[in-house]
Amino acid sequence: MADDDVAHVVREMLAVIPAGCSWLLPVTSDNGVVTDFRIGATSGRGNDIYRRGTSRIDEVLSELYPSVVGGPLWQLYLRVLADGEAAELRDFRYEEKQAGVVAHSLFDVTVHRVLGGLLVWWQRLDEDRRRMQKTELLGSLGWSEYDLATGETEWSPGMYRIFERDPALGPLSRTQQAAAMLTEDRGLSETAWQTLDSGAASDVTVRFRVGSTVKFLRVLSDVVSDATGNPLKINAVVQDVTALQDSRTAIDRLRDQLRSREMTALAEHRLAAQLQHMIQPVPREPLPLPGLRVLVNYLPAENTVQVGGDWYHAERLADGRVVLAVGDVAGHGLGAANGMAHLRFALIAWLSIGVHDPATLLGHLNRLCGQLRLTGTAVLSVYDPESRELVWGRAGHPAPLLARDGRAAPLDLPEGLLLGADDDTTYEICRPRLAPGDLLLLYTDGLVERRGGPPLLPGVVDLLAAASATPGSKGALVAGLNQPSPDDDTCTLLVEVARP
Repeated sequence: MADDDVAHVVREMLAVIPAGCSWLLPVTSDNGVVTDFRIGATSGRGNDIYRRGTSRIDEVLSELYPSVVGGPLWQLYLRVLADGEAAELRDFRYEEKQAGVVAHSLFDVTVHRVLGGLLVWWQRLDEDRRRMQKTELLGSLGWSEYDLATGETEWSPGMYRIFERDPALGPLSRTQQAAAMLTEDRGLSETAWQTLDSGAASDVTVRFRVGSTVKFLRVLSDVVSDATGNPLKINAVVQDVTALQDSRTAIDRLRDQLRSREMTALAEHRLAAQLQHMIQPVPREPLPLPGLRVLVNYLPAENTVQVGGDWYHAERLADGRVVLAVGDVAGHGLGAANGMAHLRFALIAWLSIGVHDPATLLGHLNRLCGQLRLTGTAVLSVYDPESRELVWGRAGHPAPLLARDGRAAPLDLPEGLLLGADDDTTYEICRPRLAPGDLLLLYTDGLVERRGGPPLLPGVVDLLAAASATPGSKGALVAGLNQPSPDDDTCTLLVEVARP
């Protein structure tokens, strides 16, 4: 391709690039020494500090920018042209004494050898930095970036101003920041870290001791993650709101307290949810137990940040029988999650030593609730796949629903007080016999109860009956069970008796 054709192509390409790019062609003497550079092409939207755009094409640098000749940037051009290795000149300061032109401009300059010339990219820094500094100063703002991989922290000038720290010392370490924070506010800091860990943005106001004064700093932070969701960096914008804090009204302070409590509740919800998941992970696929197919579903409440105490258990015993159970500890939050853990692990322990009678197990759980000062409800059952007999009892809990051949109804209800009400209570058991194709639903009250609304049990019964009328068709039933309650968690065990 002829030189003119190459120049034409490069000019066409750079004309559509919005950044400040130029293609410089060397001008040589008779003995081959580079004496100057001619602008062969330049980006159409990239004006220089003199507001000259594409009019610079075919002009030489020594006439356009005489102060550059022989300087560090000029030497960089010669080196890249000679060895072909791309290079960068950071914080290049261009000075101009001509009237009507900015006297001092700052750039990052990147240079590549391309098609016999140099492709030069200019990124102006001084204007952006000036705007950032004025913004930080006007708003009493600063920003920081914490690299989770390296542990390194970067601060803007505003951060050093807020903390009254010499930039030569570098940013405060996390240990130093923790030491500067007032002891009473460290709980808010931990809550903010837990909020970030959950993927949400954090917005807290905490107090730091800076010199002899205490400053109120509002910290808005979020996490930057990679494509797989792994956190990489934490970005934070910090504002000194001391003056504002000093003049706030009692209503403003109350609003902040409510926001802090909400963040604390969110952190508690996250911890309780993690505890609940570790104690009773919900399988994605139905459980293949002897003679049964069990679909487990757990839905947290929609309108509360606290986790409930609903629990389930489904296990094959050593003799081939199957234990099926659901329960609900009164309350929400960490207390309910902790109580649920005690009951479920106690049940597993008793099962492991051969205690399998539902009435006996309910009695043990009842006395444990009395010792722990908990109340709750539960259904416990043991199914024999050989005889298809279901031995079950309940403690203040609604009876399971049984569907067969298009008809559904609750099982006959045995006597049984709720757990923790009376240490000396005893529990009755019932022994219905199931049939191939039967559907059995064990559930907690979040499925059928709504505050201020009509009971939902008739609708669930109808869905269960319809599913049993057509074997293999349970789509509407599963969708109906997958409707969360606004105010309470919902746990269900949908059990299908295997056909021969």
